[in-house]
Amino acid sequence: MKQIQHVGIVGAGAMGRGIAQIAAQAGLRVSMYDAAPTALASAREFLQQTWEKLVQRGKLDAAQAAAALEAIEPCEDLSALRECDLVIEAIVERLDAKQNLFRQLEDIVSSECILASNTSSLSITAIASACARPSRVAGYHFFNPVPLMKVVEVVDGLRSDPAVGDALAELARRMGHTPVRAKDMPGFIVNHAGRGLNTEGLRVLQEGVATCAQVDAIMTEQAGFKMGPFELMDLTGLDVSHPVMESIYTQFFDEPRFRPSPVTTVRLAGGLLGRKTGQGFYTYVDGKKQVQPETPRPSVTPLPEVWVSPVRPDARAAVVELLLGMEARVQDGPHPGDDALIVVTPYGEDATTAACDQGLDARRTVAVDTLHGLPVGRRRTLMATPLTESRWLDAAAAQFSADGAPVTVIQDSPGFVAQRIVATIVNIACEIAQQRIATPADIDQAVRLGLGYPQGPLAMGDALGAARIVEILRNLVRVTGDMRYRPSLWLQRRAQLGMSLLAG
Repeated sequence: MKQIQHVGIVGAGAMGRGIAQIAAQAGLRVSMYDAAPTALASAREFLQQTWEKLVQRGKLDAAQAAAALEAIEPCEDLSALRECDLVIEAIVERLDAKQNLFRQLEDIVSSECILASNTSSLSITAIASACARPSRVAGYHFFNPVPLMKVVEVVDGLRSDPAVGDALAELARRMGHTPVRAKDMPGFIVNHAGRGLNTEGLRVLQEGVATCAQVDAIMTEQAGFKMGPFELMDLTGLDVSHPVMESIYTQFFDEPRFRPSPVTTVRLAGGLLGRKTGQGFYTYVDGKKQVQPETPRPSVTPLPEVWVSPVRPDARAAVVELLLGMEARVQDGPHPGDDALIVVTPYGEDATTAACDQGLDARRTVAVDTLHGLPVGRRRTLMATPLTESRWLDAAAAQFSADGAPVTVIQDSPGFVAQRIVATIVNIACEIAQQRIATPADIDQAVRLGLGYPQGPLAMGDALGAARIVEILRNLVRVTGDMRYRPSLWLQRRAQLGMSLLAG
């Protein structure tokens, strides 16, 4: 298959402009078409201004910017794309519209021309079914803003020629992007893998476990994510994210792992879309998120002695080391004294289940999340049983914040917040690998670059321990009875064998 030198782009919106920018900067000839002539003029003006800014910032020199602009050819008719080696459509997300466009293009372009769709949610196989030569059709899913999001999903439909995907992957590298190969399944890789953070965050909110701000603070300041689920949904906009949740859930025939939440249904209906409307899960004033200061818990002096459950020795050791470093009085022995704060360290269970399973006094029991360790100064999460007396919870909050670390106190929840969200993220990624939608390496690469997670989900699972993730998921199923948490077979087998989740 010959090297691609001339790219046609249909659709001059944000995605089309972005693809045109990176293609022209890579030295490719770009022919752009849009049904609205004003959109073409607007796109060319936008690109010219973009390149002028890049020159001012020293990212391009004046000659490179001039050459890139010269490479852009606005086209008033589809027939002007006849000499293209590749045509990328970036039009409305409607199957009939994309199929109709590709039918028209087949009568215009050469038999060697590749037809690629930038669709984020539609089946490549379905789009290609309208074509006389479906083997030349593939997915080429970029992310917005294209120049900054350095990953592209190359999607092989059931009848796509693998050489077509190879050519698109090579072109992506020439344009400075990282290609990842995906099988034609709902959500491909990134939108599929992204279900864990948002849907589980919504589940936590729906259950009244924590507020939006608490969830986001835990995920950023404890679990190390750049953004929490509610910040992310406000940035994306519920008019975009909620339909994707519904679409993927429906396309996987009501798979419990992807179950959407009525929380977003109601908010979407009310127009609380996020930053674009000034109000979403947060209120925005002059574009700035408004967050109420955390209410401090009452100070407690003197602090009581602390007994830490020995059921999970590694977690107990981490808690005891932290407490001793803060000069806490820690009780030894298999059973707590009558005047001690009882601390448990559940994985996937709630404080109530941990207290009952271990025969502990629920009135004095407080749980602490140890999944991400307890480094000095990093946010910690506590939760109590419905019977825990406030004086013991206040004492626990005071003790675990004695080194200046912020503490979030949530309602009793199986898996706290970070445990259940992270375990869900890892589990869904393992299921993507199980279904051979993509290789483990491409799954991690796509999610890290496309979603900005601190690690790819499989590397995250390795770092936290596959066996620990399985334990969390199994306890979530045991406590809730909800099959959304059932562990992937890919995950279970690798945990049993001590294998890395990144092993193919």
